[in-house]
Amino acid sequence: MMKAAFTTRFTGPQSKRRSLRGFTLIELMIVMFIIVTLVSIAAPAYSRAVVGAKETVLRQDLYHMRQAIDEYTMDKFKAPQTLDELVSAGYLKALPKDPFTAKSDTWQPVMEDTLLAIDQTEPGITDVHSGAAGTGLDGTPYNSW
Repeated sequence: MMKAAFTTRFTGPQSKRRSLRGFTLIELMIVMFIIVTLVSIAAPAYSRAVVGAKETVLRQDLYHMRQAIDEYTMDKFKAPQTLDELVSAGYLKALPKDPFTAKSDTWQPVMEDTLLAIDQTEPGITDVHSGAAGTGLDGTPYNSW
C-alpha cells in the first residue's frame, strides 16, 4: 500500500504554539490602518449626502410655501400679511421647519407693493426665503433660494 503523499506544512508541536499566540502587533496595525482609511473615505461622502438631503428638503419646503402664497393671493384677492395666515386659512398644515436652522420662525418673507393679479386688492407677501446662514453645495447662499 502506498502512503499518502500529502502532508501538512505545520505539523507537530510548533503549529499548536503558533495558533495559540493570536495576531501579531503588525497584523493588528495593518487592519486598523485599512479601517481608518476606509472611514476617512466614507465620512466626507456621508456628510455631503446629509447636506444634500437637507438642501432637497429646503427646496421642497420653499416650493410648497410659495405655491401656498400664490393660491392664497388668487383665492382671497389679497396677499397674506404673515406666513401664519397661510396656516390659519388652511393653505398649509403648519409652517415647516427650516432643515438648517431646525426652526419654523426663521423664514424670511418678502413683502412687496406689487399686485400679482388684476383683481388683487391688497399687497403683501410675494415670496419667502430661508433664514439659514451658509452656502449650498452649488455655491449659492441658502437665504437667496
